[in-house]
Amino acid sequence: MSEIHIRRDHHLGLAGARKLAFRWAEQAEQEFDMTCTYEEGRSADEVHFTRTGVSGTLKVTKDHFELDAKLGFLLGVFRDRIETEIVRNLDELLAPKKTDRKRKG
Repeated sequence: MSEIHIRRDHHLGLAGARKLAFRWAEQAEQEFDMTCTYEEGRSADEVHFTRTGVSGTLKVTKDHFELDAKLGFLLGVFRDRIETEIVRNLDELLAPKKTDRKRKG
């Protein structure tokens, strides 16, 4: 079984991170046919995701996202490609929007 571990720091606070995590879960459901459940906590949330051949969690805190996934035998062959796609999706969600850059500049 292959495993993926990704951590991304952010400065969004828990409320802002929750919004992005909900968006990430929606994308995972739509684009990758995942089943996602969201559990809110006092200081951290968890998104549990699953589909045939993959399961995992996305931990959401005030200052970072931490994703752990386990890939079954068949999907393990595509581990690098899957990890690259997950990283791309998280980085796109965390990237400042063009309107944010204009206000800062």
